[in-house]
Amino acid sequence: MTTRVRTEPRAPEFAKRLGALPARPGVYLMKSTGGAGLYVGKAASLRNRVRSCFQTPPGKELRIQAMVRHIADFEFIVTESVQEALLLENLLIKQHKPFYNARLKDDKTYPYIKIDLAEEFPQVYFTRRVLADGARYFGPFASASSVRKTMDLLKKLFPYRSCTKVITGNDERPCLEYFIHRCVGPCVGAVDAGGYGEVIRQVLRFLEGDSESVEMELRVNMERASESLEFERAAALRDQLRAIESVSQNQKVVSNRNEDSDVIALAYDKGEAWVELFRVRRGKLIGRDHFVMEGGEAEDEPALLEHFVQQFYEASTDIPGALLIQHDIENAEVIADWLSGKRGRRVSVYRPQRGEKRQLVQMAAANAAEALTQRRLQWLHESDKVLQALAELQEALNLPELPRRIECYDISNIQGTNSVGSMVVFENGRPKSAHYRRFQIKGVSGIDDYASMQEMLRRRFRRLGEQRRAEAEAGASAPLPATGDAGDEPGGPDEGRALQNSFGYVPGLVIIDGGKGHLNAAQQVFLELGLTDIPLCSLAKREEEVFLPHVPEPVLLPRRSQGLYLVQRVRDEAHRFAITYHRQRRSRAATRSRLDDAPGIGPKRRRELIRRFGSAAGVRTASVEEIAGIRGMSHATAEQLKAFLGGDDSPPTGNATEEAGR
Repeated sequence: MTTRVRTEPRAPEFAKRLGALPARPGVYLMKSTGGAGLYVGKAASLRNRVRSCFQTPPGKELRIQAMVRHIADFEFIVTESVQEALLLENLLIKQHKPFYNARLKDDKTYPYIKIDLAEEFPQVYFTRRVLADGARYFGPFASASSVRKTMDLLKKLFPYRSCTKVITGNDERPCLEYFIHRCVGPCVGAVDAGGYGEVIRQVLRFLEGDSESVEMELRVNMERASESLEFERAAALRDQLRAIESVSQNQKVVSNRNEDSDVIALAYDKGEAWVELFRVRRGKLIGRDHFVMEGGEAEDEPALLEHFVQQFYEASTDIPGALLIQHDIENAEVIADWLSGKRGRRVSVYRPQRGEKRQLVQMAAANAAEALTQRRLQWLHESDKVLQALAELQEALNLPELPRRIECYDISNIQGTNSVGSMVVFENGRPKSAHYRRFQIKGVSGIDDYASMQEMLRRRFRRLGEQRRAEAEAGASAPLPATGDAGDEPGGPDEGRALQNSFGYVPGLVIIDGGKGHLNAAQQVFLELGLTDIPLCSLAKREEEVFLPHVPEPVLLPRRSQGLYLVQRVRDEAHRFAITYHRQRRSRAATRSRLDDAPGIGPKRRRELIRRFGSAAGVRTASVEEIAGIRGMSHATAEQLKAFLGGDDSPPTGNATEEAGR
């Protein structure tokens, strides 16, 4: 049950309401006057913790006092235990993104490596979704590049298949990977499911950090192959063994104990923290990763570290027996119990005081401090260039202020088919991918880029125009809220309080990918909607000419100017985003079959049918009994499907070989 208290902190009755809080575990959410989330916290006793927030003794840090001055409202949720409050706190931080809470940067879905052992010949997948499907997941990794580097290494060490074909063992010939010993060739029957499973089990043990047992098994198999005079197989196993031994030798031995642990340390500066995570398995440092946290304006380093542990291990599928942390954290025992429940075995969370473990934590902390320093230096260097680019654009295009937020629009189609539009956003010279939007052009038939551009702009700016008209009718003089001021990095606590999506923001510059005609089409939409104060321009590709409304001659930015580099980058990003979406839609249309429209056939059944019969045509020629034998299919559904597929199975027309263009 959630109880909401609305009051001003200095109101006379405020002390009474605080005194009425329950002395039970729970979570509280502090809000500003505009309703924006300021801070989410958990407590063993809501009454004691929330009341302590408003006590401002002389020694209390200035950042805490600054947060308290913004509090105008709070909500709280009572939970059954502190551990339940911990989980709920994570959920509310993700939902509200409070200004004073630390959170993993961008709150993105981190990537994993997935191996589905339910498959007869399992593959090694890249995925961003962890499902309760019985598959093995390893991660999360900090970035897609980290996963791909790991997968590239695995492919060099272990000959599992990288194809996605249905394995029957009856293919006429294998692919090149078989001949260079990168695949054991299940497609041609060179190995059965049991033999292929041995390769996958080696991959699993290697990912778990158990390279010694993999080396031992390969050495035994190599000797057996040699004794059986299978010299070619023995040579292939020898090369694989040497490759794995080379990787193992590069894994630093950091402990004489055969233990699994994660070592976590951070460095913090000006609202941003760099977290280093070392993975130690069986006493060896098998990998390291780093993560960036933002926010945390009202938190010290132990609190930042605690939030990282909560948020990271909530999604992690690989929990070791110990977390060695840089600082003592307040809820170490609660977090240890929570992780123990996830792992199924005891997990310890502590700060080592001496010995090799303490040295390992210190090494992680030194790496974090150095990395954060380098990141700051790089940021300052890039910031100078961005500021120069924005200033050049302001002067060249006669803008009223620096274009802190730039939006760019592009259209992509093939001869008028599958027409789509893209909207990309750059803030302070950097892409803000969370605000990107894609548009299916619905009201334009044939080739008409101007009309398509107008439809997209109307859909994006209609709400803004309606709000402007409503304010004008009401006599309101206050402008619509925009993004943070020049000095706001990353922004104030009330920033975006009424902006629930990217359509609520007012751009400092709108760029149309195209020439003078595209600009005129866009200007007509802006005039219809009454948006006369939003700067607008178009960028033509041939000579990189910038066209402005009511200016007959184009503006030519200097060839080596930072301003030109920025608008080119924004334009190219809009073009890439549009073409990517266009290709996705065209690919779906080209591969669509009648199975997609069959009643009672969802994605899982369709996947099983294609895996068994190869295509919709194969399903149509199969018997009812064969179809009913597929996992998840009933006899009645099989009969219904056969009746539906009785007609022609031709897919919709479409040319999948042409390139997307304007």
